[in-house]
Amino acid sequence: MTDILDELQWRGLIAQHTDFEALRAQLAAGPVTFYCGYDPTAASLHHGHLVQLILMRHLQLAGHRPLALVGGATGQIGDPRQSGERQLNSTDVVAQWAERLKSQISRFLDFDGPNAAIMVNNLDWTADMSAIDLLRGIGKYFRMGTMLGKDIVARRLESEEGISYTEFSYQVLQANDYLELFRRYGCTLETGGNDQWGNMVGGVDLIRKVEGADTHVLTTPIITKSDGTKFGKSEGGAIWLDPDMMSPYAFYQFWLQVADADVIRLAKIFTFMSREEIEALEAEVAERPHLRAAQKALAASVTELVHGREELDRVLRATEALWGKGDLRDIDEVTLAAATADLPRASLTLGEATIVDALVESGLEKGRGAARRTVASGGASINNVKVEDEDKPINSDDLLAGNLVLIRKGRRNLAVVEMR
Repeated sequence: MTDILDELQWRGLIAQHTDFEALRAQLAAGPVTFYCGYDPTAASLHHGHLVQLILMRHLQLAGHRPLALVGGATGQIGDPRQSGERQLNSTDVVAQWAERLKSQISRFLDFDGPNAAIMVNNLDWTADMSAIDLLRGIGKYFRMGTMLGKDIVARRLESEEGISYTEFSYQVLQANDYLELFRRYGCTLETGGNDQWGNMVGGVDLIRKVEGADTHVLTTPIITKSDGTKFGKSEGGAIWLDPDMMSPYAFYQFWLQVADADVIRLAKIFTFMSREEIEALEAEVAERPHLRAAQKALAASVTELVHGREELDRVLRATEALWGKGDLRDIDEVTLAAATADLPRASLTLGEATIVDALVESGLEKGRGAARRTVASGGASINNVKVEDEDKPINSDDLLAGNLVLIRKGRRNLAVVEMR
C-alpha cells in the first residue's frame, strides 16, 4: 500500500506540516489518533469542510482513528475572519447547528471497528471552565508577541475594524482543545485548513509546554482555480453540503461546470478515484475535452459522496430528461425546481394559454408570428413532446411536478412556465 503521506501529497491534500519525517514514522508505526474541528458558525458544512472530511477519511482508511470535533464552545465565538467581527449567534442556535453538523460529519466516517471514529464536542470541557481556570491553567503558557504575530490577527489589528478580545482569544481555546484531546484520547495529530496553521501550532506548543510531548499538525491547501482565484462560489453563494441549502441537482451542476484546467486536480482532492482512473480521465481531457468526461466523473463522484447514490441517480435522471433523454414526469418537485431554476420563466393560466403564448411570454420568441412559424416548422415542444397544434391550450395533462411545464424551442433553447 502506498504510504499515506505520499498518497495525500499526490492528491494535493498537504499544504504545511510539522516535522514531516517524524510524522511519517509515527503513522507507519501504528494507529495514530487525530482530530479535526468544525465550528457550527452556519447551519451546514460547505465544500471547504469537505476537503477536511475527505482527508479524515483517507487517514481512517489507512488505519488511523479520527476524532471529529464539533465546536459547541468555539462556535459561539468563531475564529477571526479576514475582515470584520463575526456576528455572535445565540447558544440555542449554535447548539442546533452543532447537531446538524454532527449528522453531516457522521456520513463520512466509520464509527464501528478497531479504528472507529469518535464524535466530540469542546463544550464538554469548556462550559465548566472559569475565567480564572482559563487564565491560570492555560493562558500563562501563551506569549503576547506570538499571539499578536499570527497572520490573521496582525491583519485585523492593521484594519479599521481591529479585533475584539473575544476573537483574539479563540486561538487559546483551540489550543486547549488539542491539549484536552491529547489527555483524553492520546491524540497526537491535528488536521485542518491552511488558514488555521497559526491556531494549530499553538496547540502543539501548548502540549509541549504542559505535557512535554511532541505532537503534529497537517494542513490542507486553500483550494483555488488555475487562475489563482478562490474556488467554491456559486450564484447562490457557498457550496453547502446540506440538501436543503443547496439541492443535489445544483450541487452536481456546480461540479459539472469545473474548467478543464482544474478538473483533474480537483478530482484528486475531492474524490476517492484511483490513480489509474484519474490518469485515464486526464488523457480524456487532453484528447477529447468536448466530451467533458472528467467533469461528469467528478460531479457524479462528489455528489454520490455527499448525497448518496439514490440522490445521484435522481439528479442524473433529471439531467437526461431535461435534454430529451428521459421522462420529465419521473422528476420530483424539488429536483425539477432546482433543474429549471436558471431557465427563462413565465406564468400563464392553465386551460387558456397555448404554446404560442408560452414561447412569447418566456422570451423564447419575440412575437406571436415568429412563435407560430416555430410551431409550424416542428421546432416547439412541451415537456419534450413536439407540438403541432398552435391553438391547443396547455391543460392539466401537461403539468409536471410543481405545476410546471417545460417549453423547448429547437434543441437547445429551454424555458419553464408556471401554470396558474
